[in-house]
Amino acid sequence: MTTQKVIIFDFDGTIADTVEALVVIANRLALEFGYPQITPEELALLRNLTSREIIKYSGISVFKIPFLVKKVKGELKRKIPDLKPISGIQESLLVLKEKDYRLGIITSNSEENVKEFLKVNDLESIFEFIYSGVTIFGKTTIINNVLRQKQIKSSEAIYVGDETRDVEASQKANIKVIAVTWGFNNEEVLSQQNPDFIVTHPSELLDVIQRCEIR
Repeated sequence: MTTQKVIIFDFDGTIADTVEALVVIANRLALEFGYPQITPEELALLRNLTSREIIKYSGISVFKIPFLVKKVKGELKRKIPDLKPISGIQESLLVLKEKDYRLGIITSNSEENVKEFLKVNDLESIFEFIYSGVTIFGKTTIINNVLRQKQIKSSEAIYVGDETRDVEASQKANIKVIAVTWGFNNEEVLSQQNPDFIVTHPSELLDVIQRCEIR
């Protein structure tokens, strides 16, 4: 490689299998924040909606969202010891590290939660940086901040995420993006956002990242 590529991962749903835990927490907080609980049928529906459509569907005030996110992170902290990585992601991360890629995380979860999860699952030495920022639609700003602080050119970065907002933010930040189907959003709605690639299993990541480099 002529330049050392930086692969930036989303955390929840991309590395950590947190969707079920987050639904349980969200349902417990539904009455307090004024949105309906999520049934299994509704979860299937929500997976096919963009982040903006989910906010509209829930009816929750956008002003309450930062407070909801803070509370969810606090409750998720207690579940960290029981959370597992996405099946196959550990092996793929190790391969990428061995191939000399620089790996980082950008997340709306807390840095403390992410570090504890990585420690529990023997992944703490894999990542060069973890950047936590509370935002719903401002992820582009966070990506740009990380690129600037770490002196990473946009042409050297690839983002890997499981939500439509990950794709949207990466495109606005002018970096390539790989959408993964094993997290929150399903393949249909992700494909509508026109990511550079879509992958259905972590074992595909290395090949797709190498193809990103020559595009």
